[in-house]
Amino acid sequence: MDTPPPSSAAVSSVAALSGSRIGQSTIESAVNALLKYKAKQSATQKPQLLPQDDYIYLNLTLKKIPTNPSTNPFKIPLPHPLLDPTSELCLIIDDRPHSPTPPSEDIKKLIKSQNIPVSKVLKITKLKTNYKPFEAKRKFCDSYDLFLVDKRVVHLLPKLLGKQFFKKKKLPLGVDLSKKNLKVQVERALGSALLYLRTGTCCVMRVGKVAMEKEEIVENIVSVIEAAAERVPKKWNGVRSFARHKVEN
Repeated sequence: MDTPPPSSAAVSSVAALSGSRIGQSTIESAVNALLKYKAKQSATQKPQLLPQDDYIYLNLTLKKIPTNPSTNPFKIPLPHPLLDPTSELCLIIDDRPHSPTPPSEDIKKLIKSQNIPVSKVLKITKLKTNYKPFEAKRKFCDSYDLFLVDKRVVHLLPKLLGKQFFKKKKLPLGVDLSKKNLKVQVERALGSALLYLRTGTCCVMRVGKVAMEKEEIVENIVSVIEAAAERVPKKWNGVRSFARHKVEN
């Protein structure tokens, strides 16, 4: 599914980073503009009882639709991760008949023994039955910072999760439960921006938080731009533009 355009609140804070290779001064100017916009916006809003941090996104526009789209994202390591082991993570597993995935109790024991930061293990059958209504899906989406999923059932998720997961950029990230390195896979997911090259020309990556230091945001953006351009077909010649924007949490 193509990523929707930024909300109206985000449009006014877009900072275009078009052209060939982008200088750090341009990125710093874009970050300054965005943070000033956020500070001005916060000054006019009523305080929230439980304020949530706002994520910052980098929008990559390609010149052409990828000829070999992939459902799996490229993981781009961030110098300053947005998530850490204290984040709330949910792992969706395959419990269909004849599935080779280990039983949920075995997975929970592995998570506990290796101190893997997963707070919820959810069977795919429970996802189907317990989260049918829109409101249940919305609450489920908001309950966790990151979703992981057994790669065997990735193809089942678009119909089960609904639009909220696409809107919030919280599509579950596939993991291979047949391997013994689940902790490594989870830690890598926590510290990466995700680049999906699918069936459209627009790719949105989560690259920062408004609460981070400006220098940290800039360093993350520089790293993601450089790595993303290397993954694009024809590399920089395949890039139309990068743009920075904030989407409300």
